[in-house]
Amino acid sequence: MNIAETIVGKKNGPLNKTAIIDQDQTITYETLFKEVALLRAELSALGVSDYKKVALYAEDSIEYIIVSLAVLLCNGVIVPVSPSLAWDEAQNVMDAIDVHFLIAAEKIGFHKKLTRLKTIKCNRREMSFYRRAIKNEAPKEYYALNPAFIRFSSGTTGASKGVVLSHDSIIERIDAANKGLNITECDHIIWVLSMTYHFVVTILLFLRERATIILCEKEFPFTLFDALKKYSCTFLYASPFHYRMISLDKQTLRGKLSNIRLAISTAVEFSKEEIGLFHDAFGCAVKEAYGIIEVGLPFINLSHDLKARGSVGKILPDYDIQILNKDDEGVGAIYLRGKGMFDAYYSPWKMREKVLVDGWFYTGDIGFLDENNYLFIKGREKNVINFSGMKIFPAEVEAVLNSHPKVRESFVYGVSHPVYGQLPQADVIWIDESRNSNALPELRKFCYDHMASYKVPKKISFVDKIKKTASGKISRSNV
Repeated sequence: MNIAETIVGKKNGPLNKTAIIDQDQTITYETLFKEVALLRAELSALGVSDYKKVALYAEDSIEYIIVSLAVLLCNGVIVPVSPSLAWDEAQNVMDAIDVHFLIAAEKIGFHKKLTRLKTIKCNRREMSFYRRAIKNEAPKEYYALNPAFIRFSSGTTGASKGVVLSHDSIIERIDAANKGLNITECDHIIWVLSMTYHFVVTILLFLRERATIILCEKEFPFTLFDALKKYSCTFLYASPFHYRMISLDKQTLRGKLSNIRLAISTAVEFSKEEIGLFHDAFGCAVKEAYGIIEVGLPFINLSHDLKARGSVGKILPDYDIQILNKDDEGVGAIYLRGKGMFDAYYSPWKMREKVLVDGWFYTGDIGFLDENNYLFIKGREKNVINFSGMKIFPAEVEAVLNSHPKVRESFVYGVSHPVYGQLPQADVIWIDESRNSNALPELRKFCYDHMASYKVPKKISFVDKIKKTASGKISRSNV
């Protein structure tokens, strides 16, 4: 099985319909697949073949999708590297996975491990193709897996590591996810997330079902606003930050979300209060989802019950859940199993069977199931802050901080204290560049108005940047 072949070779589904819209450029499925075939031939001639690892260092675009499908059709393995990473960070990813090739949107300066072979033409743009000197061959088990992607995790079980996904696993998890998403060729999808971190289930599923993808990451948020005004969009897959940006343009966007059948919120918690306010403003019900690179997309909140707001919903049919080591309130460690599980960790190499516990994957998250089996996630088990005998979940505090209209992002963590055990602290990125002396008291008052006093960070620092892992999530490893 090859996931790209199931997309390109799909017998039913129109080829003359629009596949991708990227600002002023539109491409049909027929043209998209022709471009993929041309690039596949060129990459094959350059040495991309069975299970060779190819780093892709580029921003979201039509070309990103073309390159990805072409590499997969060569039976190559994609190693996505975020263009937001500094070059030193990108090299660390490539060193850890020991990639054979690099395809980059921009020319890379001299580097001893890279040999620039040529400029490849991809649709409307040129990209640089490099061969990279590798140190070691992959383990023998790697070749037997039929690998398709190696993506860095967020460090669920320790330091970030390459999560290996086979073609078979990807197909299984796409099928499993679509039992909740129900993507069809009638869908027009607003895309604002990074393909580096959100490609395997979503983009591949959209392409397989011949949906139309509208890319809105460039010149954000104006491209998002324009797309909502211009197109009859049916599906929105975004983070709470994007929904907050939409809320800033209530006057012109009111009524423009009426055709959206499903609006998914992912990446971080979106508080039930904010979900309610968004629904009141736009008549659009935002649904939280719970995705894990090792597992897939096992939870989507499809309920219309107001009591289920703040939950990630019930588990989808192809998955199972168990909560272990529960406290008195039923909060415990979340374990999952199901179709499309990851196949291995690459660095250091460890097969899936060595990671699972009797077939169950420990997510590192803690939460509880209510009486209707809706899952409520409280946060990361290892990140719980113990303040004077009370538990503080950073995700809850971050959700409140992030709901302030001038906060772009926040990071809450515990600092050791000889009397209280730990004190909650927060780093905050303030949207307003003209931040003045009123910012801190304004944010503190907001916190006391919206959460229990013991949860309010005892120290709040305004920062320009919050350190991220290779997968784009907040780095908590040094806390």
